[in-house]
Amino acid sequence: MENTLTPLTETIKVLLEEKKYSTLRDILETMNPVDIAELFEELQDEKEPILFRLLPKELAADTFVEMDDETQEFLIHGFSDSELKEVVDELFVDDAVDIIEEMPANVVKRILRQADPVTRKAINELLKYPDDSAGSIMTTEFISLRPSMSVEEAIKRIRRTGVDKETIYTCYVTDNLNRLIGIMTVKTLLLSDESEKVADLMEENVISVNTLDDQEEVAQLLSKYNFLALPVVDTENRLVGIVTIDDAMDVLEEEVTEDIEKMAAVMPSDKPYMKTSVLGLCRKRIPWLLILMVSATFTGAIITGFESALAANMALSAFIPMLMSTGGNAGSQSSVSVIRAISLGEVTFKDLFKVMWKEIRVAVICGVVLAAANFVKIMIWDFRGMVFAEAFPVALVVCLTLVVAVTLAKMIGCFLPLLMDKIGFDPAVMASPFISTVLDALSLLVYFTFATIILH
Repeated sequence: MENTLTPLTETIKVLLEEKKYSTLRDILETMNPVDIAELFEELQDEKEPILFRLLPKELAADTFVEMDDETQEFLIHGFSDSELKEVVDELFVDDAVDIIEEMPANVVKRILRQADPVTRKAINELLKYPDDSAGSIMTTEFISLRPSMSVEEAIKRIRRTGVDKETIYTCYVTDNLNRLIGIMTVKTLLLSDESEKVADLMEENVISVNTLDDQEEVAQLLSKYNFLALPVVDTENRLVGIVTIDDAMDVLEEEVTEDIEKMAAVMPSDKPYMKTSVLGLCRKRIPWLLILMVSATFTGAIITGFESALAANMALSAFIPMLMSTGGNAGSQSSVSVIRAISLGEVTFKDLFKVMWKEIRVAVICGVVLAAANFVKIMIWDFRGMVFAEAFPVALVVCLTLVVAVTLAKMIGCFLPLLMDKIGFDPAVMASPFISTVLDALSLLVYFTFATIILH
């Protein structure tokens, strides 16, 4: 669709100018809501309300959900109360909540005024849950059945109420107190005899999550079990909502984006890159750059402290960049691997000693290989023509430093993320820039310590 979107955009702009609205409506009805939302980003602001009013009611609501915050807010300001009510009435509750969370207070009040009392109550209930919890991303629109129902009665209930539900494939069985007691699929109902009871067909071993569980853990459960939806219960096991796979994908995308930004020493942003101003990008980057710049001064202090060692043997200075970068790279490899394992739930702090033992063994092998390669390079290339007795001590210092620095780097690279996760901080903060800065200083300390001992 991306290949055809640009010429299609030009065609729609021409049709808008010529006011051929019936043709425009016919074209839009054949398009996916996501593509229509992208189309709106290419239009001038004054054209957007005209095009939106051409969309059929259901398509308009689906398209509105896919739009960015700025376009949504612009359209809401241009809507009459009746137009806004039509859109709100067609939205699923969780989508309405997502939109409201990104809008200014005056727009939120207007949206809530146009929502019917039942929808307004459901929206307010979801807004009470903490950010990043299962309750904040769930929808209350699901199919619930009673165990005493026959298959025929269950199918009739689905036909009667399913039109307003976000998904009807997975149905949830609850008792008179709305406690979750089972789960079944429409496939099971369709393939069963009409007289059979739901209680005899349902799966009683139900995997569910609590309203206060972390949204990332919920998304990982959906991925782990290949579910299309996951039931959400309260502390008394009463079914209050479901999290669908599309919401889980959004959560994973947000979490991955946030982790990548933190690992690159950038404060997370809710806006797309092209929608973020230059000053906005600066505000996200400058604080971390300042922290890293100040922390890097320790590296300079170490070099200054060993200035006499460098003056005594100038050859030492040639290997400083290589040693610092190798230590930083080794630490980054470990930290990124462990951070990913933490995010997937593969390791926790209780696995610290197992992880460190594995990384120590990896570090020793990597360090020895790097040291051997460096020793050959130094003796053949860097110090070619030099007396062996003079070249060998310097090469020994460099190679020993590589082994120790790589080992320390990998130990710290796996320890810090696990520690941050244990005390409640995001382990992604302990990624490349921060780890590299710490290890630069450590590599230099090791280097000059060996130089002092071996080269006096």
